[in-house]
This record gives sequence, structure tokens and C-alpha cells, in this order.
Amino acid sequence: MKYILVIGDGIADNPVPELDGKTPLEAAHIPAIDNLARCGEVGSVRTIPPGFPPGSDTATLPIFGADPRHCYTGRAPLEAAGFGVTLEAGEVAYRCNMVALEEKDLPFSSLKILSHNAGSIEGSDSYALGSALAANPEFKAAMEAAGLRLHITPSFRHIGVQRGADLNNLALTPPHDVLHQPIGPNLPRGNRTAESLSALMELAHRILRSHPVNEARRAAGKLPGNGIWFWAEGTAVVLDSFQKRYGKTGALISGVPLLHGIARLCGLDVILVEGATGELDTNYQGKVDAALQALRSDYDFVTVHLEAPDECTHNNDLKGKMQAIEWLDSRIVAPLLEGLGDTDYRLLLLSDHKTLMSTLTHDASPVPFLLYDSKRRSGGSGLPFSEKSGEQGIFLDSALKLMPLLFSR
Repeated sequence: MKYILVIGDGIADNPVPELDGKTPLEAAHIPAIDNLARCGEVGSVRTIPPGFPPGSDTATLPIFGADPRHCYTGRAPLEAAGFGVTLEAGEVAYRCNMVALEEKDLPFSSLKILSHNAGSIEGSDSYALGSALAANPEFKAAMEAAGLRLHITPSFRHIGVQRGADLNNLALTPPHDVLHQPIGPNLPRGNRTAESLSALMELAHRILRSHPVNEARRAAGKLPGNGIWFWAEGTAVVLDSFQKRYGKTGALISGVPLLHGIARLCGLDVILVEGATGELDTNYQGKVDAALQALRSDYDFVTVHLEAPDECTHNNDLKGKMQAIEWLDSRIVAPLLEGLGDTDYRLLLLSDHKTLMSTLTHDASPVPFLLYDSKRRSGGSGLPFSEKSGEQGIFLDSALKLMPLLFSR
């Protein structure tokens, strides 16, 4: 028996007026997923523990059996692990997004964030801009004074690591939560560490806004990467072994460093797929091929994660979200099932959290899941896969119950 987890990041939503009151899941054409739901079990699960902010970090940890109440220190340490960045005792990690700030002659604090990922900035552009910051003498001196070093990555997701940071009363805001709002009230705040981070963000904007890479992006009709944004602070974390907990060997396939970090900290192997971008243009076939190859080898369990629906929602791209959901069906689930052939398998599919078109950010409400067993011949739900269908099935009050459900016989 093989075990498969498919995560459609942020596919769950609330009814959308533009879809005649349907959710994107209800409106999307997803025949392969709907067939699995009708022949299998459908339910809903609370992935975000009470009192925790809704996000892929706080949702994915319990999906893989790690209780955030005991292990969560913040998102950035998980992403740092995904990039191979090791935190020493007393160090704090931050996610450092490349962002697009509006280009107006206003004080820095009056500007608005136009894009939390600088218009899905390409890896080479983001790497060049991050490297330019790290090499700039003024910025380098300011980082050294703040005890901070910057790990540049080929994506909009850089990692900052700071020595001697004070987390008491420090308040950092996810950039995708405050799009099109003046940044002043949402800049780092609460203590002297916040002051140092805010000063670095303002200095970065002054350096980056006229950088040649951004001039070229403007000329090409793209948003500039003219700012950075620190958030998701946290200290080093240790997670229990997935194999020891469940007795299964496993691997994960994703284009997102956060998922890579959680997997590595759990002892799961990470399979890197060329062209897996975490965006709508990701390498769908490559992910499927890697998953099938892993399942044909000694792995008992494989996770395939698709980030695109979440990113499209943050970008206020309803058409893109619908496309991502439909490609999850036609380019991942359908060919994956075809490739499995006569293999006996159990498949769990869910949204890690809701990402709402109404707010362009995450929501902590329960999400639908489906569980399909290829050996089960009757007694399915008879329902398509949607939020409403999930509400008609069993309810799990914690995502910690998902893996035991998948691995039960």
C-alpha cells in the first residue's frame, strides 16, 4: 500500500460574488478530484489550532503530526531550514520578502505595498537585487550594526538572521495582509529591534528604487522589487521524526521553501523538481513524474504540494486561482492516478487553510478534505469536493488526526 498527500494551498474559500455565490472549488471543473470525493470519504478539518495565526506554517505542521502548541516559534526558522540555513543559539530568523512599493513622492511610511512578492519577481532579478543590497557599503554597515546577515535566495523569499534580537513586544506584519495600505502603521514596531528593522527597510527602498534591474522591470511593464519586508520571526526549532511517529518513509515535492523546511525537520526527504516555482507556471508534469518515481521506489508516503492557488489569491487573481485549482485536477491528480495504475494506494487531499478572495489573505476556518482508498469498492460519499460537501461529512477538530486517518487500514 502506498500513501499520498496532495495539498492544494489555499484552494478553500468562501462564496465569491463574481462566481454567482459559489466558491472557486464549487465553480471549478475538477472531474478527477470530484470522482475521488464521490467514491471516497469527505469531511472537514480544523487545520489552524485555536489562538494561532492562519498560515501555511501553522496549518502544515499539524498536518505532518507536529503540534504547533509545543514546537512553533515562528515561520522563518522553518523556511530557513528549507534553504539549509542553520540558526545558532540566540539567533532569530526573519522572512525577508522582496516587495513592490508604490512609486510616489511620499514619505516612506506613507507608501503602500502593491505586491507582497514584487509581482512574482523572477529568481534572477530577486537574487540580483538582494545581492546588491548585501554588497552596498551603507546597507552592509547598517546590517552589521543591527547584528543581521541576509541569506539571498533565487526567489522573492530571502532570509534574515539576527544576533541579539529582542522578541519582547516585537510586532511584525505579513506583507500580504496589508496590501494597498499605508505601511507606516504596519512597519516593525514595539521595541529597539523593530527600530533597526524599520531603518533597514527604509534604507533598502532608497537603494533599490533606482537599481538597473528595477529600471529594466519597469521598462518591461513589470512591478519593481523596490523594497524589502521583514516578518515571520522565530528561533530555532526541532521536530520529531515522521518515520518514528508513523512508521513510514516519505518524501515531499513542492516549490516552496517553507514546506521543504518542515519536511527536512521531520526527517522526510525533499525531492527538488526543476521548474517548480511555487507559482501558476510551476512544472506540473515534473512534480507528477517525481511523485510516481518516488512511489515506485522504497518510499511509503509522498506529498505533492501546489502553492499557486494561494499566490493567485494574494495577488487578487480570481481567474488565476480558478486555473490553478483546475490544473491541480488535470495536471497533477489525474495523471498521478493514471500513473499509479494497479498500485494499491490511499490518497488524502485537502486545502491547508482557506485563502479568501474577499480579503486576499488567510482564514482559520475549517477546510474540506477527501480520503480515497483504491481498494474500497463501495460506500463512498457521493459528493463532489467542496466546502459544503466537507461540512456534511466527519469533522476533525485538529489536523493532528489526519495522518492517523490516512495510515489506518
